[in-house]
Amino acid sequence: MIPTTKDRKYQICTRCVMDTTDPDISFDEEGVCSHCKFRDKREKHFVFIGEEREQRLEKLVSEIKSAGRGKRYDCIIGVSGGIDSTFVAYIVKKVGLRPLAVHLDNGWDSELAVKNIEETLKRLQLDLYTHVIDWSEFKDIQLSFLRASTPDLEIPSDHAIVSLMRKMAIKVGVQYIISGVNIRTESHLPTAWSQGHLDWRYIKNVHKTFGSGKIETFPHMNLMTVIAYSARQKWVDILNYLDYNKETAKRTITQELCWKDYGWKHFESIYTRFYQGYILPQKFGFDKRKTHFSSLICSGEMTRAEALQMLNEEPYPRQMQEDDRAYVIKKFGLRTNEFEAIMNLPAKSYWDYPSYRRFYSSRFFELAKYIYRRYLRY
Repeated sequence: MIPTTKDRKYQICTRCVMDTTDPDISFDEEGVCSHCKFRDKREKHFVFIGEEREQRLEKLVSEIKSAGRGKRYDCIIGVSGGIDSTFVAYIVKKVGLRPLAVHLDNGWDSELAVKNIEETLKRLQLDLYTHVIDWSEFKDIQLSFLRASTPDLEIPSDHAIVSLMRKMAIKVGVQYIISGVNIRTESHLPTAWSQGHLDWRYIKNVHKTFGSGKIETFPHMNLMTVIAYSARQKWVDILNYLDYNKETAKRTITQELCWKDYGWKHFESIYTRFYQGYILPQKFGFDKRKTHFSSLICSGEMTRAEALQMLNEEPYPRQMQEDDRAYVIKKFGLRTNEFEAIMNLPAKSYWDYPSYRRFYSSRFFELAKYIYRRYLRY
């Protein structure tokens, strides 16, 4: 069972807007939360400034070009139609890299996201590989997670995307995978709100318990594959090498690539929009906007007062929520009362199902993760 604010006195961070709806949060004597403290530590190690930033970026680009010399591509990038991935495509082209763009079509892309991808890659003259997931198989996996009653509903998509990018890197013979992950806009991420994106045992067991078919084509990685990929490939969070500002990036891609805004972070996917804006707050009491706003507050792109005001509003328009609800129910082949029964199930978590959790929570893994992030992840 996931702890709620009833288990402790409510408290909100004095610096950002994270609060005790994250059951694992803690606060110092000044009321600053553990997410802000962890974010500051990560920024110190992984975000570069001034001349050092320019030198590191130049060195990184040189290494990628050298490793890819004589090959059709020198890196892999993921594209979703969102701000971060679109700006990554813009930047890698600008610095002279030759990426293969990879997109996972999981059946939930909005029309606007598809148009953004098409327009971006046409203007940048980049090749695209799209993997269209087997819908019947993927629907079964997603329904399994709904019935498992955990907040980790996007874990199957996250796992498939990372798996696909790593497999495509092997297929085309490149060493570098460049992502849109960044500390400035994605620093406050409670594990209780979603975890297990690299945990194939977790995904497989949730599906085994609540699914009805076989998993045959779904892109995935087991524990040994994750370790092998991590040793052979270099995952680059290139936005940490830039003075990355989301609003500036948005203006750039709007002007240069004819990119169209879709509302808010990750709303390029209909299911992600519904999951973040309806299921999480309605069923679990989690508002993902708090994580996004808090990251922007700490990066100086939003004030705390602005964030608190926006949190008093609906996550997204009520009519759109109702339209998305009807669409999701129909697409999953559910009846309305079946969906409501799922929404009313007791909340559970990653820890309630078989997984690699013992390994991932071990001291050995924590040390390995630190070494990977400090010395191997760019």
